[in-house]
Amino acid sequence: REAMWLLCLSAVILAWGFLWVWDSSERMKSREQGGLLGAESRTLLVIAHPDDEAMFFAPTVLGLARLRHRVYLLCFSAGNYYNQGETRKKELLQSCDVLGIPPSSIMIIDHRDFPDDPGVQWNTEHVASVLLHHIEVNGINLKDRANSRF
Repeated sequence: REAMWLLCLSAVILAWGFLWVWDSSERMKSREQGGLLGAESRTLLVIAHPDDEAMFFAPTVLGLARLRHRVYLLCFSAGNYYNQGETRKKELLQSCDVLGIPPSSIMIIDHRDFPDDPGVQWNTEHVASVLLHHIEVNGINLKDRANSRF
């Protein structure tokens, strides 16, 4: 009697697992058909300095990779506050490699107008101008992004 109960419970768990995997697969297919997935989907991740991509956005970047988005990364500074900018740039490239962002999709600004200094406020118009330029150059589509869901 106990074996029969365990067998029934196992069958229910297996059926639930199968249906969950099947449902996930169907949702993925409908997203692909709806144009939410694929190589044409491009996402621009904007960070202030190296390590933000890992500390704050790694799960998002990995999720976007699973959805086959092409992720571009725009980093405004080299993280040179402690005179370690070159090291921090290399670390950023290594981190992006682990996260699946190719070097051709990474741009580190490293300009005197955007120092890694908590005492300096960056000019918002200049930040916006640089950001808009990278959105245009990389073909990031902002249309209807507010209404799209993962």
